[in-house]
Amino acid sequence: MIEVVNLSKKFGDFTALDNINFNAREGEIITLLGPNGAGKSTLMRCLCGFYLPDGGSVKINGQNVQENLSEILKTLGYMPENTPLYPEMTVFEYMRFISGVYKMRPDEFKTSLEEMVKQLDLSSVLGQKIATLSKGYKRRVGVAAVMLHKPSFLILDEPTEGLDPNQKIALRNYLKGYAKHALVLISTHLLEEAEALSSRILLLNHGRLIEDTNVQKFKQKAPDESLAELFYNLTNDDEGKNGNQSV
Repeated sequence: MIEVVNLSKKFGDFTALDNINFNAREGEIITLLGPNGAGKSTLMRCLCGFYLPDGGSVKINGQNVQENLSEILKTLGYMPENTPLYPEMTVFEYMRFISGVYKMRPDEFKTSLEEMVKQLDLSSVLGQKIATLSKGYKRRVGVAAVMLHKPSFLILDEPTEGLDPNQKIALRNYLKGYAKHALVLISTHLLEEAEALSSRILLLNHGRLIEDTNVQKFKQKAPDESLAELFYNLTNDDEGKNGNQSV
């Protein structure tokens, strides 16, 4: 479903992504891990066409993202870390606006909205202005908006940030079910996210992909260490550091 080949991205002299290669398909949940400044956000922005790479390519369903962006965006959902919402709108108005962006039929919008409201527990805030919502509710509205049109490739940057433990569990369970018919990529610095989702891990450090594995195999690399200790040892080195830029 997605093929990333020799993907590189620079900002001036700073190399944010250095020759990234991986393939992924429908039915997978991928957790993109890495310390701050590792290149996670840059990679996601390249995958959805927001950034043009300086080298290499991204193909989704056989189509090059740079050459077929308008078509690819119809089947893609991307939520950045700072969720773009319109604070003056109510939650329902915002969802209706999003449905118009994707040219959803009224019946499609109704069915999908009902599912999002149920799965993300939004019924009590549908008529409330987004500006008045808590951080956790804003996060859930952002997730609902990018999933409203049922994308086959879903990219979420820190989706559980601001959610309480029960809300995190509910969202993770929903994503597990959703991923049976889609590809889900989640960026996080929370190791519990990878463990909870039992997902494939892509570990970035200094713009390079240093691990492509699953949680079980990842743990086997150092069975006597916690996941946090292993993460620290794999990413806390001095080689190839580009500074402390966060991209």
